[in-house]
Amino acid sequence: MNPILRNILAFIIGWLGGSAVNMGLVQVGHTIFPIEGIEPSNMEALATVMPTLGFEYFVFPFLAHALGTLVGVIIAGWVAVSHKMKVSLGVGGFFLLGGLAVNYMLPGPIWFAVADILIAYIPMAWFGGRIAQGLTHKQD
Repeated sequence: MNPILRNILAFIIGWLGGSAVNMGLVQVGHTIFPIEGIEPSNMEALATVMPTLGFEYFVFPFLAHALGTLVGVIIAGWVAVSHKMKVSLGVGGFFLLGGLAVNYMLPGPIWFAVADILIAYIPMAWFGGRIAQGLTHKQD
């Protein structure tokens, strides 16, 4: 397969894999820490209640963002033929944009937004990229 196409495919597969981990952890969080009277799919209700929630309600969203990014980046870097760190950081940047959007649409406490934006995306992308650089796969 053409290396450029393979790297584009790596980006897409990494994004999808990381998104699946993210969504799965968010669902687990809603199961373990349900918000009474709020349907998790109701964005307006969530946006209203988010600033009033305690620390425990933000553990799974943070883990979802950090581990979703990490897994997605590792997958992308593993599938990529070349430029593993660039592909990995690209996926991390894409997740960062999503994180900025979510923190804007569902404003929570400032401490969460700061921790989420500063720790869950680019540091995880760099760490995952380093892991991916050490991984090898059978060449086509």
